[in-house]
Amino acid sequence: MTLLELPPPATRTPKPELGEDKAWWEQAALYAFVVVPFVAFLAVVPVVWGWGMSWTDVILSVGWYFGTLVGVTVGFHRYFTHSAFKAKRGLRIGLAIAGSFAVEGPPIMWVADHRRHHAFSDKDGDPHSPWRFGTSLPSLLKGIWFAHVGWLFGMEQTNQEKYAPDLLKDRDIVAVDNLFPVWTVLTLTLPGAMGGLITISWGGALSAFFWAGLVRVFLLHHVTWSINSICHVIGERPFAARDKSANFWPLAILSGGESWHNLHHADPTAARHGVLRGQVDISARLIWCFEKLGWASEARWPSRERIEKLRKVAV
Repeated sequence: MTLLELPPPATRTPKPELGEDKAWWEQAALYAFVVVPFVAFLAVVPVVWGWGMSWTDVILSVGWYFGTLVGVTVGFHRYFTHSAFKAKRGLRIGLAIAGSFAVEGPPIMWVADHRRHHAFSDKDGDPHSPWRFGTSLPSLLKGIWFAHVGWLFGMEQTNQEKYAPDLLKDRDIVAVDNLFPVWTVLTLTLPGAMGGLITISWGGALSAFFWAGLVRVFLLHHVTWSINSICHVIGERPFAARDKSANFWPLAILSGGESWHNLHHADPTAARHGVLRGQVDISARLIWCFEKLGWASEARWPSRERIEKLRKVAV
């Protein structure tokens, strides 16, 4: 075949932003995942008034909260979405399961949504920008609600083949993803089983199921969603970012350092988000520990020069 006979180069058709709409059962499950923990939280006041929490409930709730929080912050977010470090297979699978225990969706869906958020942050195409409806107070209040929880109830889904092709090729993560219903059942029932075994009572099992299961999931949901809503409206912006991401210090501990959101959007692949004096970042410290244990490597720690460059640009 001569040069003139060569076929024209194949043109690549851009993959669409959205995938297929959610199935009815996915939508129904989503409502259950959001509404049931919320109803449980509303029952907190009469429950506390009647017989309160035990130390077993407190310990299990805190342990399960931070264990599943790490799955989201270190696993789903910094590792799977942004490749802020490299992880050995055992840690990779463990983080995927721990993140699934947060009941915020399967890992591949979570990552695809978040990568699309960064691609269009606070612009058209962002799946959960609080500035979606405008800048007036009524529009912004509507937008905050949408960014916090409303966007979850839309039928559209991010195209995973476009935004998470690497995870779709990872057999381990696909397996964890497919078992999401199992992780959901376990994250609600295991705390109750642990409470029952510790107290040797059905009352202890029910109490732990309520506090360390339902209420813990509810609290973690709203802390995570607050990063989408509050941290794109309220707070300080010391670093240069192409959007309205902000640092909101009151959520620093509960979010594992995720509420230092301005630096994250200025430098998305950084393993540490809280880089200024006094900014506690539990997730970054845990990644550091994983490195020391040999479970993780090549963490992308932001250098002083990088930090100062971003701050100077911001000024």
